[in-house]
Amino acid sequence: MMQKHRFIVSGGGTGGHIFPAIAIADALKNRNRSTEILFVGAEGKMEMEKVPQAGYKIKGLKISGLKRSLTWKNVLFPFKLLVSLRQAQLIIKEFAPDVVIGVGGYASAPTVAMASIMGIPTLIQEQNSHAGLSNRWLAKKVNTICVAYEGMDKFFRRDKIVYTGNPLRADLFGSSSKKDALKYFGLESGKQTILVFGGSLGARSLNEAMHQNLIRIKDDDKVQFLWQIGSFYQAQYLQCETALLTNVKPVVFIDRMDLAYQCADLVICRAGALTVSEICGLGKASILVPSPNVTEDHQTANARAIVDQGAAEMILDDQAVQELIEISLEVIHDQNRLDELARNSLKLAKPNATDEIVREILKLINKEKRND
Repeated sequence: MMQKHRFIVSGGGTGGHIFPAIAIADALKNRNRSTEILFVGAEGKMEMEKVPQAGYKIKGLKISGLKRSLTWKNVLFPFKLLVSLRQAQLIIKEFAPDVVIGVGGYASAPTVAMASIMGIPTLIQEQNSHAGLSNRWLAKKVNTICVAYEGMDKFFRRDKIVYTGNPLRADLFGSSSKKDALKYFGLESGKQTILVFGGSLGARSLNEAMHQNLIRIKDDDKVQFLWQIGSFYQAQYLQCETALLTNVKPVVFIDRMDLAYQCADLVICRAGALTVSEICGLGKASILVPSPNVTEDHQTANARAIVDQGAAEMILDDQAVQELIEISLEVIHDQNRLDELARNSLKLAKPNATDEIVREILKLINKEKRND
């Protein structure tokens, strides 16, 4: 009978942190059904909703991040950090985990730091090619650092780094055929498909590129677009002229990303770490438009890491409205280029990332036992 283990998984704030955390938790649970897992998140953040939906318990800390702009709210940060450290101490003491795992985000810092102070083995997972502030701060305190990109020794000590890749949701690798996927979205089987999405809220530059290139999109009857507009831009674009074209399928939110990827011959999207890993994991040709509204421009670094390997094209956000649609149509009509992008992206895939991270977590338990 396998020994029962207990793990705390901490972090969140965005889907890019939350979904890898849930993938790790699922893998730990699948390995041993008696495993107990507790999440620790930040009060008011999306993990407090998404984690329970995935079937896990979560406790919230009164933590928030430092604002990049000058604001009186930053004065409260040290007090919130102290309160969160105390909250984390009580949670850890009560739950008594074998290992504490941090995935980045506000809650990760106090939880993992306190676990380290209390002598509990710790591991952090960094999704981006440019390490986040929380993980950079924690790096000296933790035992193991799992990374998704090579060359991360510019942020972390080399002897702590394990190159694993990003954990991906198992539901992305469905068994549905492309024909079924096209039918699900009401798309035609005889046309090539471009998937355009900018996250659940949407991306202004991607939406505006679709909106302002009405004629170019309308005139190409061999290509169709599956266009996720996002909830923030629904009123502005859902009934615009482009959205009403017969070769455009507009949706506010895509609830089946597995089928959306299955439809796509070419993907146009932002360059969040998880999205980039999904594209590589599925071997998709893509054009990446990094968001300019992220900390330390890390999406450009994510995109550059695979563009330099010939695995994607990149267009800067301020050029997207003018260039994105024209270039995407050039790419999708050049089968050799399309195939090369897809082939190179698949070469960068790390399909066993979640299992490798789990192995590193279990190594920490075994090492702790040997030291007892």
